[in-house]
Amino acid sequence: MLLTVDVGNTNITLGLFEGKDIHSTFRITTQAVRTSDEFSSLIAEMIVRKGINIKSIRDVIISSVVPKVMCSLNSGIIKYFGIEPIIVGIGTKTGIKINRTDPREVGSDRIVDAVAAYELYGGPCIVVDFGTATTYDLILGDGTFEAGVTSPGIKICAKALWDCTAKLPEVEIKKPSSILGKDTISSMQAGIVYGYIGQTEYIIDKIKEESGLDNLKVIATGGMGRIIYKNTDRIDVYDNELTLQGMRIIYEKNRK
Repeated sequence: MLLTVDVGNTNITLGLFEGKDIHSTFRITTQAVRTSDEFSSLIAEMIVRKGINIKSIRDVIISSVVPKVMCSLNSGIIKYFGIEPIIVGIGTKTGIKINRTDPREVGSDRIVDAVAAYELYGGPCIVVDFGTATTYDLILGDGTFEAGVTSPGIKICAKALWDCTAKLPEVEIKKPSSILGKDTISSMQAGIVYGYIGQTEYIIDKIKEESGLDNLKVIATGGMGRIIYKNTDRIDVYDNELTLQGMRIIYEKNRK
């Protein structure tokens, strides 16, 4: 089996693959203070709880946007599994050409998403990842990573609202029954959710306008993406497993 490890700013998402199919997924919080033993113990325990024999893990691939955790995480995997992971980065074969001022600035998470979107859904396309930050990336028909937009994620926007105001409470991020809020909580939810839908639609429309590409497919992923996807006609596909599938595809391109 292949173990894919997606290290995000908030969570580390792990996926177990049998061939091209995801057998199971699980998450742990991203913490830079964990030791290699803690990482290996947590991962091993979760794998065993899924009823999987540790010895069935043959390969590991990691994509990370949090450099601080990589030393302990990488060491833990080598120590416990006896496997040298593939780490997505400079020199990794992806099949994607990056047309940016400095290609090294593009996060591995965006590259992984771009690979999956292009390989699974074709190009040209816009890949939207609703994570801690929300990213919108333009992938051309030949697989070129042409441009990108980065905005604060919906949770960051919501947190700023209640952290920076004296009387506004922390609220659940969900779509209210109406945009016409009748109380503090529903008015905040309306502003957060409908405001973010508006941002998403405007950015997608602007990318289509400035690129001159009207036939762009829009593929979304990320935990909060489901809320937006259900309430807009701008997103064609929501694929919550896009990042893990991208790592699986990159692994296949790089395995010896």
